[in-house]
Amino acid sequence: MADVITARWLPPRRAALRAGLAAGLASVLVPALSACTSENRPSTVTVAGGEPGGFYLEFSTLLAESLQRHGVADNAVALTTGGSLDNLQHLLTGKATFAVALADSAARQSAAKNTSDGEIAALGKVYENYVHCVVRKNSGIRDVTGLAGRNVAVGGPGSGTSLTAARLIEAAGLSASPAGADTTDKTITVINLGLNDGLAALRGGSVDALFWSGGVPTAAITATNKEVGLGFLDLSTLIPAARTRYGAFYDRVLIPEGSYEGIPAVWTVGVANLLLCRNDLDASTVRRTVELLVGHAQELIPRSSLGVQFLSPESLINTAGLPLHPAAAAAYRASHG
Repeated sequence: MADVITARWLPPRRAALRAGLAAGLASVLVPALSACTSENRPSTVTVAGGEPGGFYLEFSTLLAESLQRHGVADNAVALTTGGSLDNLQHLLTGKATFAVALADSAARQSAAKNTSDGEIAALGKVYENYVHCVVRKNSGIRDVTGLAGRNVAVGGPGSGTSLTAARLIEAAGLSASPAGADTTDKTITVINLGLNDGLAALRGGSVDALFWSGGVPTAAITATNKEVGLGFLDLSTLIPAARTRYGAFYDRVLIPEGSYEGIPAVWTVGVANLLLCRNDLDASTVRRTVELLVGHAQELIPRSSLGVQFLSPESLINTAGLPLHPAAAAAYRASHG
């Protein structure tokens, strides 16, 4: 379990791209992108993203713009969604060509093996998600056990946060119940609110805490912190139990001091975020998208990010056990000669 207790320090975002390696590969990969023609590329691709104000939608928008700019598709658009679980359904039903999703959500879907809907495959690990457990600074709540008896927003029904939060609540030895259900002294009343509605409820006092999984900093949390003053709970102590019950999707990561004004550094749970497609997506689109991830990584850094990108060949292939699309695996092998 050494990997659970080892800090994952993320360098500044430009350094995290390992620019020297990416630049060297770009000299090989960019000509392949420029060779795309209207005859052999899709007319439209869609990237399932997330909520306004969150990292998913920002990244997906940049990816869509880059896919279109470099001719991977004639047109590319990002979809506003509820998050990982929504994105997986959009992918499986054909509404989305690509989707971003948390590794634990993707693994659960993959394990279901609903072949009538098709199967999912990874194009790469694109960044690390940080689970925020947000409280008001003056709440008096100091740790996760202090959430017992409280109302807590745990993400929208279509979000990956809702899955991860439920697992962390269980790992803490607490139970989760909807509003109006019977409770005990170890029960959290959970309310399915996404980022923006959850922050509004936190400001208004109808919830006492909010779970959110996203980049650091998350713009909407930054804005709310300036308005009312927030704090974060340390979730890292829950990692051993979560890994034992659900698998090695959960890492110990640090939200650095200064990420949010006035909030000290805090340890929390990190979950890999994957770029996904259906296994039956044509090989040429997959290959060109991987070439873009490696050769044009600098275009895919959300401005709000401090350093959560992992767009280097070595890290892109670390997909938390979810298989790469065969054409993606071939593209990475080719990039290494």
